[in-house]
Amino acid sequence: MQIFYAPDITGDNYTLDENESKHIIRVLRMTKGTRVRLIDGTGNLYEGIINNPDPKKCSVSITGVISAFEQRNYRLHIAISPLKNTERFEWFIEKSVEIGIDEITPISCRNTEKKSIKAERVNNLIISAMKQSLKATQPVLNSSCSFNDLINIDFNGIKMIAHCNDSFERKSIAQVYSKKENALILIGPEGDFSEEEINAANKKGFIAVHLGPSRLRTETAGVAACHSIYFINL
Repeated sequence: MQIFYAPDITGDNYTLDENESKHIIRVLRMTKGTRVRLIDGTGNLYEGIINNPDPKKCSVSITGVISAFEQRNYRLHIAISPLKNTERFEWFIEKSVEIGIDEITPISCRNTEKKSIKAERVNNLIISAMKQSLKATQPVLNSSCSFNDLINIDFNGIKMIAHCNDSFERKSIAQVYSKKENALILIGPEGDFSEEEINAANKKGFIAVHLGPSRLRTETAGVAACHSIYFINL
C-alpha cells in the first residue's frame, strides 16, 4: 500500500497538497475508494480511503491511526561534515533515514571543503526516504554549525567521534555502546578530523571509535555508524 506525507493532518478528512495529489491521481492512477496510508512526520500512521480523486487537491477519509508507529527505544544523532560531492552527501541522507536516524547536523571542520547544504532539498530527500522505508517520524535536520559549537552541546547519552588516526586509541562502536542508549556520533570530512579536533572532542567526553579496518569515505562511514547502532538494537 502506498504511503503519502500529510504533515498537518487533523480530523477525519485530509486534503493532500498538489504534488502528492498529482502523484496519486495522474501517476499512480488511483481512484475513489482506493485505500492509502498517510504519515505526519511525528510518529503517526493513518489509514484512509480516497473520497475525492482530484489531481490538485485529492482528499482522503481517515479510517484509523497507529500512534508511535515503529518507534525506536533509542535516539541516534549523527553530526557529519558536508561533502564537495553533493550526490554522495545526499546518498548518506537517504540511506541513514532508511536505516533509522533521529537527528542530523552538518558540521564544519578544519578539513571540510564545502561548508553548507541545501536544507530544503535535503528535507525533501528525508521525506521521500521516510515514505519509501515505511517510517512515520521525520528526522530533524539541524542548521549547519562549527565543530567547536557541536562538541559543546548538551546530550543525554553516549558521545563518539569516529576517525582514522592510528595515533589515538580507538574502540569499536560495539565495545562502547549499549543497547537502548542514545548516541551522538561525529563523522569527519574526507581529510578526517585534525588532531586538535580529536583532542578537543575527547576533552568534552567523546569516545574515539573506529568503523573497522577499512578506510571509508565520509558518506559510507556515516551509513556504517548508523547501521552499527541499528544492528546492536535489533
